[in-house]
This record gives sequence, structure tokens and C-alpha cells, in this order.
Amino acid sequence: MAQIKDVAKQAGVSVASVSRVLAGHTGVTEATRQRVLDAVQALDYRPDLAARRLRSRRTDTIGLIVSDIRNPFFTEISRAVEDMAYQHRMRVILCNADEDPEKEALYLDLMRDENVSGVILSPSLSILARFRTGDYPFPIVLVDRCDRETTADAVVLDNVDAAYRLTVHLIEQGYRRIAFISGANSATGRQRQEGYVMAMATHGLETLTKAAPATVDAARVAAIELVQRQSLPDALVGSNGLILLGLVEALRETHLQFPEQIGLAGFDDLPWTRLVGPGITVIAQPTYDIGQAAIELLLQRIAHPSQSVRRVVLRGELRERGSSMKRV
Repeated sequence: MAQIKDVAKQAGVSVASVSRVLAGHTGVTEATRQRVLDAVQALDYRPDLAARRLRSRRTDTIGLIVSDIRNPFFTEISRAVEDMAYQHRMRVILCNADEDPEKEALYLDLMRDENVSGVILSPSLSILARFRTGDYPFPIVLVDRCDRETTADAVVLDNVDAAYRLTVHLIEQGYRRIAFISGANSATGRQRQEGYVMAMATHGLETLTKAAPATVDAARVAAIELVQRQSLPDALVGSNGLILLGLVEALRETHLQFPEQIGLAGFDDLPWTRLVGPGITVIAQPTYDIGQAAIELLLQRIAHPSQSVRRVVLRGELRERGSSMKRV
């Protein structure tokens, strides 16, 4: 296996010159750079990345810790991060925390061991409650989940506003007994519930909320409990795509038709939401933009560690479909 000294000999330059070329430094003549690259190709040289990390105390690797990779929202986030990392010649370590604070903490320790340049994190409520950027030896950008008081770079949806607009839409369509099912383990679910409560209070209506783990099965069970109450809700709202799918399954299981017997709305404009029944009214999130903005913030933080904390807040788009058709 060729070593860096072999490349230097083949190119007729010093080992230091080879290192400068491979590191992308500009203080090298074009002729020298070309000789080194030709030698690298001829000898099929592969740099010792582990040794380089030890010397530089920095890697070209970032970590991405998502709450649940089964959630299409996080799949799209991951795609955006990987696309941007590829453009910047960086690698991504992807970890799925399964909404488990212990796994989350374990993966953050792994990022420390891997000496990553930075991390993009979708935190659980447990981690978020005690989150301090100074506790980690690398910069962190929070994505999707962040409290108002959290001092960290973050990219989030305006969750309160989005849920408020979605709820007002249902009220304007004639729905009054609107039930809201939110994710139990995330700041996002809590903030969307806040927007729902604000809308209901503004219109003098009673709230009906239920928190459940953000899985299809848990949401299905929660929704069945709601629709089997003595007073059937007029409409159901799910705070994310997995919960919304659970609501659809619950309505099928209880033989309730939407919108004829009950209205339905939620978050995440997934392909199936356009195909089920008359189509489901949703708040569409700019998911790819969220992932792209997160890695841009992280790269800026890596380059300028002392810059001011930044928070990017994006707006969801209300897409009205037949599931929230006006009641007569």
C-alpha cells in the first residue's frame, strides 16, 4: 500500500507539499499540484484519515441524530443534510434515537468519540430540558424541536402559528368540537397544541386534547378512545404525519367516514394524504428547506464559533382538501 512519502518521491516534491495539496491549501503552484495528483492516481494512494484526524483534531464528519427515522419528515431532513454535506465534501453519521433519551445521550457520546466537526440534533423533551451548548465539544444545531428559551442555533417551523391557522380553518368550516392529538415526547407537539388551544379560546370553544407517543399504533388507540366518547368530536387533528395516519386507521376501524361524519386534518403533506378519501387537509412543512438550513447554520458555526446564536423560523403552508369540507 502506497504511503505519502511514496507519492512525494513519485511527484518529485516534499512530503509537506503533498500534504498541502491533499488538504486543499492554495499556496502551491499549479504544476506542483498536478504532479502530486498524477502521482496519487498512479500509485492509487489513499490518505490515512484516522491519522489526519489525530493530527488536526478535526474531522470532515458531521453527526445527524433524528428522533425517528420511520417518520418521513426525518427521512427528508436526512436527505437534505446528506445532499449539502456531499457538496461540501463532508461525511454524515446518521443515528436514529427512537424517541429514547438514553439512546440520544449514547449517540451524543459517540459523536464525541468520533471527534465530529458538529451535530444536527432533533432532541427529545428530556434532552431539551437540560440542553446546554457548552456541555459538548462540538457545535450543535437543533432541528424541528426547540423551546423559546433554549440558547442554541436552531431551524424550526412556526408551530404555534401553523396549528392556529389549521384550527381556525376547521372552525371556519363549521366544526366546533375539535380534538387535537399531539406527540407526547416532543416540543413540537407541545407547541402545536398551544396553537390549537389559542385558536379554540379565541373562538370561545372548549378544547379536547390528548397526547400519545408519535407512532401510528399509539395514535390509532388514542383516536379510538376519543371517538368512542359519548360526545363524538366534530373533527380530529393530528400533530404530525405518523399521528395523522393513526387517526385514519382509527376512523376506518370505527367505520366513521370523513368528512361526512367527522372532519380530519393534520401536519405533513405526505403522498398518501392526497390519495386517501377526498384528500386530507394538512399543513405542509418545507422539510427539505429545514434540513438544508440546518446544515448551513452548522457550517457557519464551525467556521465562526463565536458568532451570535441564530434561529431560522419557517412557515408552513395550509393545503385545504376534502377531509375538512364545510359542514352544512
